Amino acid sequence: MADDHASKAISCYGANINHTPHLDRLASDGMRFNHCYVTNSICTPSRAAILTGTHNHVNGVMTLDSKINNRIPNVAKQFRAGGYQTSMIGKWHLGEGVDHQPTGFDHWSVVPGQGEYWDPQFIEPDGVKREEGYATDIITDKSLEFMKNRDKNRPFFLMCHHKAPHRSWEYHPKYRNLYTDLIRVPDTFTDDYKHRAKAAKVAKMRVAEDLTYADLGLVQPEGPASTVGVKMLDTWSFHDRKIPAPGPEDVTKLRLMDKEDGTIYTFTTTQDLAEFKFQRYMQRYLRTIQSIDDNVGRMLDFLDEEDLSENTVVVYTSDQGFFLGEHGWFDKRFMYEESFQMPLLIKYPAEIAPGTICNDIVCNVDFAATFLDLASLRVPSYMQGVSFKSLLRGHTPSDWQQVAYHRYWMHRDVIHEAYAHYGVRDQRYKLIYWYNEDFGLEGTRAGGQEREWELFDCENDPLELFNVYSDPAYSQVVKRMTVLMEQKMEEIGDEAVHTLTLQK
Repeated sequence: MADDHASKAISCYGANINHTPHLDRLASDGMRFNHCYVTNSICTPSRAAILTGTHNHVNGVMTLDSKINNRIPNVAKQFRAGGYQTSMIGKWHLGEGVDHQPTGFDHWSVVPGQGEYWDPQFIEPDGVKREEGYATDIITDKSLEFMKNRDKNRPFFLMCHHKAPHRSWEYHPKYRNLYTDLIRVPDTFTDDYKHRAKAAKVAKMRVAEDLTYADLGLVQPEGPASTVGVKMLDTWSFHDRKIPAPGPEDVTKLRLMDKEDGTIYTFTTTQDLAEFKFQRYMQRYLRTIQSIDDNVGRMLDFLDEEDLSENTVVVYTSDQGFFLGEHGWFDKRFMYEESFQMPLLIKYPAEIAPGTICNDIVCNVDFAATFLDLASLRVPSYMQGVSFKSLLRGHTPSDWQQVAYHRYWMHRDVIHEAYAHYGVRDQRYKLIYWYNEDFGLEGTRAGGQEREWELFDCENDPLELFNVYSDPAYSQVVKRMTVLMEQKMEEIGDEAVHTLTLQK
């Protein structure tokens, strides 16, 4: 699993912005999922849903600051009870200390918090140590070491979780000159959010305005504003200061410097500056992913060399999607498609025909049950996710739920200003309710916030530019999707905030 890896940044998904040959091997030898969705588009809650097979209001990990109770059941504990050797290596991000460290794993070595790209620390049962090198390579080294030294008389379950390509996108120097050609700017890069909920307009995730110097590997030359342009904007610390977005009269004064080679960049228009930031962002992001692709190749080669490929399930995913300039954004959090949809590639020759594509809806909460089902182990009754093993075999059950539920609880986090919301998506429509409260978090409710509904016709409006919730032509769709959402919330035991008031 990667962190913040958008599907579009895997070449088999067809966006043509980068080349990932080893990840593409998983698709050509197995199955690519086009409609895999996250139940909460933020790192820690998504990881909890994958580990436990439950929604966040059940496992208690609802926000980025939440910590998992390591006494609750999880998929690794089920595997270990079934005779498997288990290992967790890389990014954990579910809390630290004795009450939150990984459990259910025979072996674990995890980075504290977000971890570092270079010379990262690792927390292990016997303490903390630092490893020299690049995190993506080191995490893979540790994963290969576990597999090489495993008990070869027992099956194994390994969770290899990369820190990359999480912000601040620090790539390996060998890829410094990769992706230097201009990358196509998304059609919605200059979105004005005119036909959407207020949440879209107020979010501070804009490439043109909210990226920092550290994000883009830049500094500002010394000197007065009259010489170097508008000065840095303070946020939390020196390293987190945002790059200015000056108006037309000041943009020509701005000087930005590459912190590695000292190249000076100047700009003639505000659009010129915004698109420079986009290109710089995408170059760093895609270069970081190239190391992931290399290391996926190392893992696949090892399985081939050890004659393990035929009987090993290989799964590649991310903890959620990510905006790559769509709607002008970077980051995630929202139920809009680029953030909501996760990459999912699965290779298992014994069950999956090569080169197959699944267009059925699955969710990250379904992963744990599917893993256990593939291993012929019992799926415990507490898990809310459903095994999609039949989909891997190319069969869609007649009663398969073509619905994905999402709930984001972190109302107006101090950095991104993303609003709290929940909703459902089926094969064509997406309904979102922006309730805009810290509902259910530590007993607080903000109150007094404007609440809004959105409905998108994902077939006729795949870019999600037009909210048709109040369009009379969609009144029956609103009714059906609202009922679908309420049924799903009742099924999983999530508490609603809205009052059911359907259009006539």
